[in-house]
This record gives sequence, C-alpha cells and structure tokens, in this order.
Amino acid sequence: MNKTDKILIIGAGLCGSLLALRLAQRGYKVELYESRPDLRKVDISSGRSINLALSDRGFKALRLCGVEEKAREICIPMFGRLMHDKAGNTFASNYSGRENEYINSISRGDLNALLLNEAEKHKNVNIYFNKKCKNVDLENNVAYFKDYKTKEEFSIKATVIFGADGAGSSLRKSYYLEKKFLFSYAQNYLNHGYKELEIPADKTGKHQISNQHLHIWPRGDFMLIALPNLDGSFTVTLFLSYNEGEFNFENLTTEEKITQFFKQEFPDALALIPDIKEEFLNNPTGALGTVKCSPWSYQNKTVLLGDAAHAIVPFYGQGMNASFEDVTVFDEILNQLENSLEVYSWKSVFKAYEKARKKDTDAIADLAIDNFYEMRDHVANPIFKEKRKIEMDLEKTFPTQYFSKYSLVTFNENIGYNTAMKKGRAQDKALLNLIADNEVHTHLNMTKNELKVILEKVKTETDNILKEDKIAGL
Repeated sequence: MNKTDKILIIGAGLCGSLLALRLAQRGYKVELYESRPDLRKVDISSGRSINLALSDRGFKALRLCGVEEKAREICIPMFGRLMHDKAGNTFASNYSGRENEYINSISRGDLNALLLNEAEKHKNVNIYFNKKCKNVDLENNVAYFKDYKTKEEFSIKATVIFGADGAGSSLRKSYYLEKKFLFSYAQNYLNHGYKELEIPADKTGKHQISNQHLHIWPRGDFMLIALPNLDGSFTVTLFLSYNEGEFNFENLTTEEKITQFFKQEFPDALALIPDIKEEFLNNPTGALGTVKCSPWSYQNKTVLLGDAAHAIVPFYGQGMNASFEDVTVFDEILNQLENSLEVYSWKSVFKAYEKARKKDTDAIADLAIDNFYEMRDHVANPIFKEKRKIEMDLEKTFPTQYFSKYSLVTFNENIGYNTAMKKGRAQDKALLNLIADNEVHTHLNMTKNELKVILEKVKTETDNILKEDKIAGL
C-alpha cells in the first residue's frame, strides 16, 4: 500500500466525510461518492435525524482531524435529562456528578456540511453527489453506480474501497450476495419505530423549555424525547410500537386519535407542538435496528466502517460517536503499522482494525438496547432514582475514583466500550444489590465519610461480580 493508491469511499455522511478528511490529511487520494444530493445546497432531512448527541469519543476524532473547535461552535450543551410526568411535573437527572461533563445537541446536517467543507479543502479529495452505488464486484474491486440526475450507469475501479454507506450498505450487501467468503450477518429490529416532530421557538426566537437538558417523557411502553436546536426549536422524537398497545403507529391515523394520544400521555408537549396532525401524518416513521456482521473486510480490497459495519439504535447517543471512533481507531492502526518498519498491506490494516474494534462495537450495540428500556421504563422508578443519586454523589465527592456506567461510556474516550460495559454493568448490579439489602441508602447532605463507606462497599461488590462474571465467561 502507498499514497498513490486510489481510495474509493462509498457514502459521504458523517463517517464517510470524516474518513475522507483524515485519509486526505495523511496524503491519500480519495474519491468520495454519495447517493443523496449535496446537503449544503438541498434540504434532505425530510423529518429524519435532525440532531444528534455529540460527546467525548466523537470530539476525540474531530480533534484528530483538527475540527473540534469548529464543531463546538454549533453545539448546545445538555447537562442531563429532564423527565416529564403526565401531570407536567419535571425532575432533572444530571449525566455526571463531575463538573463540565455533558453531552451536546448538534445538527446532523450542519456537522456533515462542516466535514464536507473541510474535506473539500484538500486537493487530493473529490466528492460526487447523486451517485448511488448499486453493487461492488469484490474480486475485481469495481463499484457500480447510477447517476440519479442523468440516469447514467458507470463503474469505478479502485485500489481499495471503503463502505461508509450506512445501515443499508451496498458494499455489505455485496458481501453476502456474492458469496465469495464466509460472511456472518444479523440485522435485528425493535418492534418500535420513531417519528420526528418539532417544538418551534417562541415569538422572540427563544427555546420554550430548558435548552440545557435532553427532555424525556417516559411512559413505560413508549416515550417522547426532545433535543434543542440552535434556532430555538426542539427536535422531538416519539418512540412507539408499530402495532402493540392501545396506541401504536398503525392505529394513529386520524387527527382525533393523534390528539387523544398526546392529550392523554404528553399534554405539556402537545401544548408546544402547534402542527401535530400535519407533522405526525406527513413525517416518515423510521425503523430502529441493530446490525452486527463479520468479517468487515475482504482480502486487501474492501472494508466496512460506521453504520455499515455496526448500526445501533440511538438510545445511548453513541451511534455517531462510535462511527467517529472507528476513524480514530483506524488511524491508530495505520500509525502502529507505519511505525513498526515492517512491510504491511491494506489486508493487514483491515484485520488489525477489526480485531481492535469489533468487541467494542458489539458492546455499544448491546448497551444501546439496554438504555432503550432504561429511558422508557426505569428513569422514573424510585430505586433507579436512588441509585442515580448515590452515583452522582460518589462522582462529585470522588471524581477520580468513581465513574458510573454512563460516564464510563460517554466521558471516558480512552476506555473501550466493552470494558466500560463490563465494569458499568457490574457496578450497577453492585449498587442495586446493596440498595435492595438495605446496606446503603442515600439522604440529603451525606458526609464525605458516609460516602467513602459506600464507595468501598461498591468497589468490593463490583470486584466480586467481575470475578464471578469472568469465571462464568461473561
């Protein structure tokens, strides 16, 4: 492999554009192809995925590429969740007991545009839009495209092809259709879909509810969430079953039924959404699925990154961050092999990358499913509230000694998702066991010594659980 290799990246979304930028910075020649129009010129949101949660792992990748500060300029910090009950009462739950740890609401389109602009600054990058990849000839490393505007079909031969084309990846589809090698693939959907709505800004252009929180209306079998936008609006997302329960996407088909549902379950949110009928009936219902597959690469020719390799549901706010971290890990593998002074190939890069990365992407996929049930069912549970209160107190009092599972995943960019999952789950189990056995309890203004006793109990119980899990092969 060398810098004159022709690199083709399929997909100019968040992962593909960041990958193109980083490879260009390393001196590679990159051709970036995208099926959609240029989002900098055409609005392609169509009621889907308006904004996302950007946190430390994502910022680490943006920092690597020199665009962290530009991204921060278009972020809105969210310091915790704000839960809404049916009566309109709210209670806040911070993400961390440490100061200056928060996640950020950011527009998918604005961030994607930023990355495309940065990539285009490099002469060794060419970007093409409205070019849909139909399939890839794996043996000959040829990608076949169709131009949506001219209807012309054409092919491109490359030295190496990166599939960063999302959950519906054409490259991944070619992996299992061409049957050139043993390829394992699983795609699992929740029985819940999602629909995006909007709380507009008030008449002065300000946010109508707190813009320092991610808002959640947890209702057991379904929920509503809202993230702030820079223009004073909120992107509201309803997560609801397709066909189960009193209300579901299949039976919410009339203005009367839709209004009844929101009046009964989300009255305070309904008061802020003026066009509920139009938005609900016209915005698409999206699917929520998880993709796991292996291997991610074929010989020294192709490799999958981002959602193409490991799409996850959005409930940990880590989908984009995990895809960005792919770029960070891939870059680290290139550094390691270049510094080893040994002869290496794209094949060895791809294999080393997947070996380093796969267990972590599997872990965040599982954690995202866990968090779906936590956000939907547990955030209003008294025991869960007690656990979070203890965790916040421990993090505030012992900021370098205790990290909750959420903090391990979200605010510790140098810990792999798999390690964060195992330790975080053990800590959760330890705390819940201690609460259930009445060995720890929380009250206002606990002393440092009282918290120190709790910390030691949690540490001991966590270590015991981790040892048991290791013996059990978990």
